[in-house]
Amino acid sequence: METSGNSQRKIVTGDAGYVLEDTYPNPLQDNPAYSVVKQYFVNADDTVAQKIVVHESSPRGTHFRRAGPRQRGGYRGFYSRNTIPLTPKVVNDIHKRGGTILGTSRGGHNTTKIVDSIQDRGINQVYVIGGDGTQKGASVIYEEIRRRGLKVSVAGIPKTIDNDIPVIDKSFGFDTAVEEAQRGINAAHVEAESFENGIGLVKLMGRNSGFIAMYATLASRDVDCCLIPESPFYLEGAGGLFEFIGKRLKENGHMVIVTAEGAGQELLSESLHSIDQQDASGNKLLQDVGLWLSQRIRDHFSRQKKMTINLKYIDPTYMIRAIPSIASDNVYCTLLAQSAVHGAMAGYTGFTVGPVNGRHAYIPFYRIIERQNKVVITDRMWARLLSSTNQPSFLSSKDIIEANKEEEPPTQLLEDNCSSDDKLDTKRIMC
Repeated sequence: METSGNSQRKIVTGDAGYVLEDTYPNPLQDNPAYSVVKQYFVNADDTVAQKIVVHESSPRGTHFRRAGPRQRGGYRGFYSRNTIPLTPKVVNDIHKRGGTILGTSRGGHNTTKIVDSIQDRGINQVYVIGGDGTQKGASVIYEEIRRRGLKVSVAGIPKTIDNDIPVIDKSFGFDTAVEEAQRGINAAHVEAESFENGIGLVKLMGRNSGFIAMYATLASRDVDCCLIPESPFYLEGAGGLFEFIGKRLKENGHMVIVTAEGAGQELLSESLHSIDQQDASGNKLLQDVGLWLSQRIRDHFSRQKKMTINLKYIDPTYMIRAIPSIASDNVYCTLLAQSAVHGAMAGYTGFTVGPVNGRHAYIPFYRIIERQNKVVITDRMWARLLSSTNQPSFLSSKDIIEANKEEEPPTQLLEDNCSSDDKLDTKRIMC
């Protein structure tokens, strides 16, 4: 097995196209006070494959280091000054509450001040919890810590209801959001059924990724049309949304539409002639697709004068992330926390934890921040949704070609002469 390295990443290659994208190796020495219970530990050479569906002749592909306690010792506990101690008593009941006891914000990321504080306080383990933007911030902090040569481990923990973090199977909070979204969809369905030609329109979170809308739709079975950012749609003309609404109302007498907040933004820009603006974190400020779409639907059928509709608009966007997590997310959160601590104690840094094909792994930051996880509209899950709702795909052949281009490229084997950007040295954290 061959190891190549520079300051950016560590690549280990083996036979049959085996590729391991690693974080830093364990630098710890044996601890004589450490009691080994073999059945609880993962093998130091265990890795998790990124792709598990392969052909007979497929190369082994990209792997990540498996998460879990190692057989070799861990760091001693560390102490930091002027911090709030999160003792078991303090955090005992926080899983029963929504929101975050640590607080959250947009913007305010000053890498120099953050790392100065870490250095001044003598902190040697940093756990950064949040979504894709937070993980990018964690990567920047990690690079600055490395540049200064500090003996600090930086671990990312994915926490976003949008499920837009790549590589991992899903992000913490996603299941809870999908579960809570059912309440809004059920309310819309009840309202729509109660009126002649009733339409229930529900807007859910999802700026760039439509996973919440898609999975909530599949779970509900009451939704007639789901609109997401990844799948363009149009309103007027043959095969458009207005035509489908009219057809479904004639067939069933009511319908439910679910839209992600980022769906149809190009239509809103054309209609409202809006100027692109950004929030404190640099994210594009979205127009309210729910209000816009509800008004356009009302205007269309008002002009037609062939059908009187009753439209009810429900916006539970922030409600679905402000509630306590459900049981499956509580278990998932525990596993993420344990994996992150095991990784930091074993000497790894610059990684995000999460399940890859059902096994928890340590994934280098650069793999987490290189792209966003999005619904692939040429994939089977979106096809299952179209089959469930019987809605049109709204896609032209050009849209399908573009969607295929955006799919994740096949795993590329790393040859012996790989570029310096694809290698990593074997620096260690010694505390």
